[in-house]
Amino acid sequence: MTGPGAGARTSGRTPGGTAYTVHGAAGPPVVLVAGAGGSGRIWEHHQVPALTAAGRRAVTFDHGPTAAGPFELAARIRELLLTLRLPGCPLVGHSLGSLAVQELLLTDPGLVGGALLAATRGRPDAVGEALARAEAATARAGTTLPPEYEAFVRLVQNLSPRTLADEGAAAHWLDLFELAALTGRSAAHRPGPPVRDRLAEYGRISVPVHVVGFADDVLAPAPLGREVARAVPGAGYTELADAGHLGFLERPEAFNTVLLDFLTTLAPTTDPGVSRVP
Repeated sequence: MTGPGAGARTSGRTPGGTAYTVHGAAGPPVVLVAGAGGSGRIWEHHQVPALTAAGRRAVTFDHGPTAAGPFELAARIRELLLTLRLPGCPLVGHSLGSLAVQELLLTDPGLVGGALLAATRGRPDAVGEALARAEAATARAGTTLPPEYEAFVRLVQNLSPRTLADEGAAAHWLDLFELAALTGRSAAHRPGPPVRDRLAEYGRISVPVHVVGFADDVLAPAPLGREVARAVPGAGYTELADAGHLGFLERPEAFNTVLLDFLTTLAPTTDPGVSRVP
């Protein structure tokens, strides 16, 4: 069933210049935080339609590929929540977006009503550190990979063996990744800040949390997400099979089911939702 005003869209910018879009005209809001690359449009393929059909408003925003890391991104989320007057709003994060949400849960728990964290981690690992060193070395050398090769690298980094075995699906993803590389929207081979070990601090989180791991994720291995769920008091954990780092796009129905089920467990906020658009 489609919720009221599900097709409505309202766009704006925060005082700091962050571009956002509110999808849906009524219902409790949910803020979706993208990973590296920072385009809010990545949620519009599957998650925004599911949320608005369920009678919720989905807030997406662009934080760009140049965000310094989770601490800067957490500050942008904070500004967005305050600009739109959304205290107690649930947040959904993916990868870098999850790391930023986790920091906000530590510094400003009163702004968040609950958090679903996908493809996350609470500490560095050997493979992740090796990739960070490789990306930093590539940047220092001033090396630019051909779009065709960058697309291949992103394909094997982000998708599951099941998707790669489907020749039609693999060809479609290659086209998307190559287009991103050609237009400069690709986040591949851009060095990010080092990941800190924050697991001990996560024991202070008091907001309801559910972690989603993707079984074939090589960038944020599922066991690291499971560690986050164990570190946060009362957190839940779900692992989706046949899904890589972009598992919310590879298996959207399964992911959306986990998301919507989690949202039903949260206490309703007393805030009426997005109350103004600057």
